[in-house]
Parts: sequence; structure tokens; C-alpha cells
Amino acid sequence: MPTEKLAARVAALEHEVVRLRNVLEGKRGEEKPWWEKITDSFARDRMYQEAMKLGQQQRRSYRPSTSRQRKGSDARSRH
Repeated sequence: MPTEKLAARVAALEHEVVRLRNVLEGKRGEEKPWWEKITDSFARDRMYQEAMKLGQQQRRSYRPSTSRQRKGSDARSRH
């Protein structure tokens, strides 16, 4: 391969690398992470709110009851 052709190809590749770097740098600067893009996307969705409420109730059901709650329930069961 003649030297001129090789030099032209290398120059074209270098130019393309610079262009791609600029594209990537531009995207990094303006691109939001996925979780920021979807934040509040369900904020006004009635079904989502219901699902969150049910999930919270489910998680609370796994927590051990406090001594104060046990005392109150014992007192009620005696009467």
C-alpha cells in the first residue's frame, strides 16, 4: 500500500475518533441517569399509589410488634 494512501486512511480514522469522542462527551453532559428520567412518572397514577400502599402494609406486617402494642392487646383480651 502506498504511503500516501496509508497516511490518508490514518488521518480519516483520527478524524472519526475525534468526532466520536465529541459525540460521547456531549451525551455524557446532557444524558440523565435512567432513574432520574422516570422519577415521578407514576406520581398521579391511582393504581401505583394503591400498589405502594399495599406494599407498605405488607412490609409492616413483617415487623415484630412493640411491647406497648402487646400490652394493649393483652389488656383488651382480658376484658
